[in-house]
Amino acid sequence: MKKRIVIFASGSGTNTENIIKYFQRTQFAEVVLVLSNKKDAKVLERAEKLNVEAVSFTKDKFLSEEGVLKILKSAQPDLIVLAGFLLKFPEIIITEFPDKVINIHPALLPKYGGKGMYGSFVHDAVLNNKDVETGITIHYVNENYDEGAIISQKKVKLLKTETSETIAKKVHSLEYEWFPKVIEEILQNG
Repeated sequence: MKKRIVIFASGSGTNTENIIKYFQRTQFAEVVLVLSNKKDAKVLERAEKLNVEAVSFTKDKFLSEEGVLKILKSAQPDLIVLAGFLLKFPEIIITEFPDKVINIHPALLPKYGGKGMYGSFVHDAVLNNKDVETGITIHYVNENYDEGAIISQKKVKLLKTETSETIAKKVHSLEYEWFPKVIEEILQNG
């Protein structure tokens, strides 16, 4: 039986699309549901085009036992993946799915983590601090932003000529290459 993945995303969904396509090429696992806190998020459209159920929810439904938690229990995920999801994840879900919720962060945690540190804010911080490398961190989700146990980090060297945009491209390349592979490893070992 295929392993079941549920993805939470808030934005355009390029990582979500990449993950869906990666697992559509395997017999091992599949993305069974995409959830978003924004009803007009492009990720919902991307998921539907790839024949994956896509649902948006309100903040009230996110925090209630009768909302998103009920949907997740029904979906029976082996892994919950946050891919560009910007809300703090509620303890009721983390408690119900211990060690089954992971996130990707566009920097080498513990650097540049925490509330408000996402996307270009992270890349700008890397640039302003003149870091010689950056990367991605895939980690378990706990009750605090970006503080869960680290599963995997991948690095990329930076040049003195980098801009926030070129850093973003390098980080996205790492995300596309490694996020699906790390998800697969977690599912194989879990």
